[in-house]
Amino acid sequence: MSLPTTQKQWLISGTGKGFDSLLFQDAPVPKIGDNDVLVKLHGASLNYRDLLIPQGKYIFPLRLPIVAGSDGAGEIVAVGPSVTKWKAGDRVATLFNQGHQAGAIDVAASKTGLGGCIDGTLAQYGVFDQDGVVRMPANLGFVEAATLTCAALTSWNALYGLRRLRRGKTVLVQGTGGVSLFALQFAKAAGATVIATTSSAEKADVLKRLGADHVINYREDPNWGETARRLTPNGEGVEHVIEVGGEGTMTQSLHAIKMEGVISIIGLLSGANPKDNIMETLSRLCTIRGVYVGSREQMEEMVAAMEEHDIHPVVDDKVFTLEQAKEAYEYMWAQKHFGKVAIKIE
Repeated sequence: MSLPTTQKQWLISGTGKGFDSLLFQDAPVPKIGDNDVLVKLHGASLNYRDLLIPQGKYIFPLRLPIVAGSDGAGEIVAVGPSVTKWKAGDRVATLFNQGHQAGAIDVAASKTGLGGCIDGTLAQYGVFDQDGVVRMPANLGFVEAATLTCAALTSWNALYGLRRLRRGKTVLVQGTGGVSLFALQFAKAAGATVIATTSSAEKADVLKRLGADHVINYREDPNWGETARRLTPNGEGVEHVIEVGGEGTMTQSLHAIKMEGVISIIGLLSGANPKDNIMETLSRLCTIRGVYVGSREQMEEMVAAMEEHDIHPVVDDKVFTLEQAKEAYEYMWAQKHFGKVAIKIE
């Protein structure tokens, strides 16, 4: 198979101009090393983290300029001479932190994020170490599989990384962002009860269609944490909370959590104060845990579960082309989306 020598890609040139720091350019197709695979990317998706990087608001390591994006899926078109795990034609999705293979993340692995420290997925081709990609679920297409790298794996880690979710337990998911929607589906597949929060009747209907057992409108019920607690058996509280880091959400999460429950923090959406209610963890006897995506081992487990239960991501109706990626950033920043913002790559 003859491969092109040049490609289109989006480069983050710096952090001084916001989304104007995103440059659409021609570039060489990257060369593969001995242990690398070359992937023809067919899909990508955006995360809140992608919006923060060009604005200089991202808190994790960066090495700019860098090809943007962490989430991608495609077909392997070439392999290095030492590659043993893959062959041309294999369909794969990218691993977020390329160095996080199994177990707990360490400092070295935290510096291997795609689209931050290593060239990412907003391009026609990408080169990754053979351990930096995972077989994509057989029940998904490329655009769907391109949403798994960050949001899906983060939610899987939240539910299974510290204290594994078990059938009959209760999970509280906040809002309708990508991580929360994946967590809802993973929890239902595990036989858990799901309580979801949202801000509108329209979104509540979607959450119910995805399987939420209870939906609370947090605009109508400012004490939704106590309401969630009352919905659990004997009013003891929920075992897992997917905490999105919104204003005042931690207070409500602490009101909802069960003794010895786990609150997994997966983002900082609207200026949450990390000092709020820290001492309340003692009275609640709970664990508050920051989650930084997950490992290759966890992603492989997640893929198997998605196939077993035929789980599909929630993708926004508006799918962008690679040329329109900057518009996709602006669309997501304006909060016009529901579910994952996806990009189809030709």
